[in-house]
Amino acid sequence: MMRKKKTRGQLIVLSGPSGVGKSTVISELLSERENLHFSVSFTTRAPRVGEADGVNYNFVSRGEFERMIENQELLEYAQYVGNYYGTSLKVIQDHLAAGTDVLLDIEVQGAAKVRAKCPGAVLIFIIPPSFEELSRRLHGRATDDEDVIAGRLKKAKEEYNEIPNYDYLVVNDKVSSAAAEIIAILTAEDCRTKNRMCLVDDV
Repeated sequence: MMRKKKTRGQLIVLSGPSGVGKSTVISELLSERENLHFSVSFTTRAPRVGEADGVNYNFVSRGEFERMIENQELLEYAQYVGNYYGTSLKVIQDHLAAGTDVLLDIEVQGAAKVRAKCPGAVLIFIIPPSFEELSRRLHGRATDDEDVIAGRLKKAKEEYNEIPNYDYLVVNDKVSSAAAEIIAILTAEDCRTKNRMCLVDDV
């Protein structure tokens, strides 16, 4: 018997402190799981070395971002370390309506806004094995000076206070293991009765 495609996709939010390795985990997820769309956020920050427009982020000017806010084109947006970050509402709606799961990489302010607007979203917080390891990873990137790193570590401590608002907590010690845990979470969510009624609606 051919399994019916689910009628609506699942919205998944990944959050975690800067330097925890979210981008690497997301790349692993996209290579391992089908029917998963990564929504590329818009941001006003400058690209880092190796980042590509439309792949890592959609890089826009502050003026363009504020126009998108005014026209209500964003599901959520927030300011983080002096820059705007936001998610296109239309892209999300189109993919979910087509039965495709949508993955968002957003910080805690944006995640709270998504939870308020989309109560059915699945929120996952990723942490490093230890705070010392997070500091080591941030220093190892060699993209920020010491003041910026200190700011990111201070921000990370504030973000940890929001962990109880998330549905799941994943430790990124090894990328493949973290991705496997997230895939297990998504599989479990797919098996919820409300998400599988399309399999029995013709009985």
